[in-house]
Amino acid sequence: MKAIGARRKLGGAIYILPNLITTGNLFFGFFSIVKGLQGNFLWASGAILLAAIFDVLDGRVARMTNSQSEFGVQYDSLCDLISFGAAPALLMYKAGLSEAGRFGWIVCFMFLACGALRLARFNVQSSIGKASGDFTGLPIPMAAGVVACFVALWMEFETKPSDFQLLFWIENLIQNSMFRQWFFGITGLLLAMAMVTNIPYRSHKTLNIRGIKPFRLLVLAVGMVALIATQPEIFGFIIFFGYALSGPLEWLFGWTKIVDDDDIFEQSEQGSIEP
Repeated sequence: MKAIGARRKLGGAIYILPNLITTGNLFFGFFSIVKGLQGNFLWASGAILLAAIFDVLDGRVARMTNSQSEFGVQYDSLCDLISFGAAPALLMYKAGLSEAGRFGWIVCFMFLACGALRLARFNVQSSIGKASGDFTGLPIPMAAGVVACFVALWMEFETKPSDFQLLFWIENLIQNSMFRQWFFGITGLLLAMAMVTNIPYRSHKTLNIRGIKPFRLLVLAVGMVALIATQPEIFGFIIFFGYALSGPLEWLFGWTKIVDDDDIFEQSEQGSIEP
């Protein structure tokens, strides 16, 4: 009897663990908002990236412990909207679009609204079994990563000027307030459109690495970590921005096809809920 009771307690703890990690995601999203309001953009961008790490961990832990639940799915989406919707939208506004007037806050609102639509569509596709392969539209954490890494790159150049000619040119360009305003304005709208588009984006779940020997895969991973560690802000931005471009480029070259998502608006079998 004691063994059965201990097993039930352990099951409850395992069920709570992914939601605790999701709460860490929410904490760093809120922390990013606070730092953004204070004008500490480096901390604000770093908090968004930390939230992304927790967002990856909660799903992995839930699958490893077989503790997925509908509550966890909905809670994760609400936290994602704060960490990867509201936080980067505010960061864009405070870091570059506050002087753009009405256009500035409209761009930030579009980013937030399209992020909410992207999360709602993903939840519906998951519930009907159509979210097991590639992503439909740009995932909201990747869109937030583009904003966060750009701000981190800008702040890094302000604190540590570079002696390399190419990096010096990039540094002068990013430190121009007008360039940042145009970058956030155009990129913010494009990221918003990418999140709600029907263009597929590659998922790590569909990557085929079975043919690569484990040792070679380990060496490749170590090499990539070492490369990113040399200039994390630059390579981080390249990775996130490159992924955001990968979907449209693959579609233009004919490597992927537009996904039909009309079924997300079909009436639920459970019908409407009476108040």
